[in-house]
This record gives sequence, C-alpha cells and structure tokens, in this order.
Amino acid sequence: MVNIQSLKEEARKCLQEGKVKYIIGYEKGADGWKANPAFIKKPEDVEKLIWDPTCFHNLARFLVDEKRRKAKEKQPDTRPVGVVVKGCDSRAVVILLQEKFIERNDVYILGLSCEKAGVVDERKLARKLDGKKPVKIELGEKDNFLVFTDDGKAEIPVREILAERCLECKANFPVISDVLFGEKTKREVLNPFQSIEKMESLAQEDKWNFWKQTLAKCIRCYACRSVCPMCYCDECVSDTINFAVTADTTAEEKAQKIKWLEKSPVLSENIFYNLVRAIHLAGRCIDCGECERACPVNIPLRLLNKKMEKEALKLFGYEAGFDPSQPSLISCFKDEDPQDFIR
Repeated sequence: MVNIQSLKEEARKCLQEGKVKYIIGYEKGADGWKANPAFIKKPEDVEKLIWDPTCFHNLARFLVDEKRRKAKEKQPDTRPVGVVVKGCDSRAVVILLQEKFIERNDVYILGLSCEKAGVVDERKLARKLDGKKPVKIELGEKDNFLVFTDDGKAEIPVREILAERCLECKANFPVISDVLFGEKTKREVLNPFQSIEKMESLAQEDKWNFWKQTLAKCIRCYACRSVCPMCYCDECVSDTINFAVTADTTAEEKAQKIKWLEKSPVLSENIFYNLVRAIHLAGRCIDCGECERACPVNIPLRLLNKKMEKEALKLFGYEAGFDPSQPSLISCFKDEDPQDFIR
C-alpha cells in the first residue's frame, strides 16, 4: 500500500532543495472527510498531504493554469511544479506532453498507485449509507472500504461504491512518474466498456430520445470543461468570451467574429456543445470521470466519452495517454487506417 509518510518525505525534500516551485497534492476538505486540492509551498506544510479513496480530483488540470500563469509573468520561475497523480491522472499528463502543451521538465511527477481500489463514487456512497454522514474513509485490507460515520464503522466491498471509471480502469498505477509510491499491482478488467453496453444495445431512435431528454437538463455552466485537463484552449469554440461587443464595435468586427452557438441553454445549443466537446476529446479523454462528477445536473457524460474511446481503439488500435513518445491520434495517419468514410 501507499506509504503516505514516504510521500511527505519526498515532497519535503523537493521543497527544501528547491527542486520544485510548489507541489499540488491533496488535503482534507472543509467538510472533514473529502479531499481537496492542496498547493504546498513550504516544507512544513507537507504534513497536510493525504491519500485516501476521496482523492477524486485530477490534479493535472492545474498544470494548465500554471502554464497560463507563467506566460503572464515577466520573469517566471522556471522550476517544475510537483504534482501528485493517480493512474488516470498520469495519462492526462502524457496527453499534455504529446500535444506539446507542456514539456517534461515543466513537471515533477509524484505517482500514487491505486492498487486494487481507486476512488469512491459519492452518489453510490450516499445511497449505501442511507442518510448517514461519513466522517472518514480508508482502504481496508480485504478488498473493502472502511467507512466511518457518527454511528460507527462499516466495511463495504470496494466494488459496491467504487467509481465506475475505476471499475473499468486499465491504468490503476501511473504510466509515467519521477517517483512512484505503492505497488504496480495490475487490476484485472474483464470489460473496460461495460458501462456503455446498455446504451449501445438501444435502437437508434431510443438513443436519440435518451440524449434529447438528458441534454435538455444541461444548464451550460461549463463545469465539465473547467475541470477537464484537456480543455486548455484560450477561447472555447462554444463559449466566446474574449470578444466583447460594445457601442464602439463596428459591423465589420461583428461580422468577422464567428458565433457558433447562443449562450442560452436550449436543447439544440446544448446538443451542439456536448457533442462538439465529445468529438474534441476523441483520442484524448483518459476517463478520469471528472466531467461527470462535476456536473451539477448528473448528465452521464462518460457514456459519450467512453464511446469515443471505444471507437478509437476499434478503428485505430489507439489508447489515449499511455505513451508520451507516441503521437496523438489526430496528428498521425497510417496507411492501414480505415478509409471507408472517404467517398
């Protein structure tokens, strides 16, 4: 199992030696039981670091913010940023490296193995506890979670409250790291696309009706985009924010600015936004599940992304985020790639 003290010692050493600018990890949140992202800048603050089944967040997302921050500084600190990553998070770092968004010397990777578990699903946990409030969650020794509540301790089998993304994960330990904590224990995954089988079995009309009803709930808060490490465009095609129309804006300036969709959350615009985003993530989504977890209206966004992941694997034999030396899916072409769509 991961030795949290070893992680703290490595983090403290990195900060004391000035090897990193700061470290992004996890700390206890305000509610006392869930983890929050932590930004550790002082050696003495490494004691805040934790590692437990509530470390949901994909911290690779903050590497995007770091690059933007550095770009605005006149004399930026060029030291790397230390970041704690799970297996899925490490694949996000690989994508950022593949796409040349960051360089390898921009980041010092502290890898944590999920081993035989992963992170819990908050909704599954809430149903299981039936109104009881958790105060702490730990990984037990017999493939179970130890869930502590005000009423005592409960042992819950891992698979009953594990996040769906973890049940289907093919990288439960980091694929890239500077230092690894925990063991490279490969979890057996019988069907990594089990979660989309029910949807795939539906008739086309039923699928379309499902998505119309589901995407009608979207309030276009863009939480899914904000939490995604792969959404790093300076301006989103579906949410123009850098072009302000004022009284002085000329008609020519307005005409030259392409407006793809309205900001109002109506069904047609919601469908456009969500489908465009899914297509933009084809061959790039590493299934960290943060978009679905962050959605305030519980839209099952993983269904879209997993389907794109399955198609990339079936058509091109491509799996996102496993090899930083491999070109990204959309930046390469092979003679044996399917060409049936060309007419």
